[in-house]
Amino acid sequence: MQAIPPVDGRAPHNCFLFLCLLLLSGCVPAATGEDQHEAFEPTAGAQTETVPPHGGFRIVAFGDSLTAGLGLSAEEAYPARLQERLDAAGYRARVINSGVSGETTAGGLRRMDWALEGDVQILILALGGNDGLRGLPVDQMRDNLARMIVAARDGGAQVLLAGMEAPPNFGTDYAHRFRGVFEQLAAEFEVVFLPFLLEGVAGVAALNQADGIHPNAAGAGRVAAHIWPALEPMLRAAQRSGAAGAHSGGS
Repeated sequence: MQAIPPVDGRAPHNCFLFLCLLLLSGCVPAATGEDQHEAFEPTAGAQTETVPPHGGFRIVAFGDSLTAGLGLSAEEAYPARLQERLDAAGYRARVINSGVSGETTAGGLRRMDWALEGDVQILILALGGNDGLRGLPVDQMRDNLARMIVAARDGGAQVLLAGMEAPPNFGTDYAHRFRGVFEQLAAEFEVVFLPFLLEGVAGVAALNQADGIHPNAAGAGRVAAHIWPALEPMLRAAQRSGAAGAHSGGS
């Protein structure tokens, strides 16, 4: 497991308010204990691909409204902010925003094969928050995430797993087991691991939109900055394997 320590050594922010407001915002239906995610049919606008001038391999940011950039323009969401960093560093890679608002891990699993089409070398897996909101079975979430990791690995992609937090209203035991899923998967599959996607952003008013839930443009930039130290070594590994030719003069 390649764990990335929390910013300034802090524990992940208690995101009870964040998660409850997410539920109230209409991004997901109320918790029932069952997965109510509607069938997802891929459309042309379901993924936003940011294409640098010289092409390159693909990085898929796979998640929910936090990844989709609800309330932001495509250029302001964190996948686009990652693209800016890639371009500035000279990497030839395209960041694909594959975020769907309200997505659960079950919904993500259903569209994973489609999301991995093409030369995908890195998958940023940032799902689970909506499972926690609904109080869905932790074992079910774990199985879904594990199957997505395996699918990405089988397709030749590296995986960056971003952890989420569950609201405490389902009890401390549920919250503990929920958090443990991400830690266990990171150790089992030895993937790069961010304990909390919104570290340093959740609960900070200046970095969130008026709903207090979703990062604003500055917050999305902070999320990208949080991901970057974990992502860049993966880019270098892809480069060494011949997937990226930016620094080697490849065509």
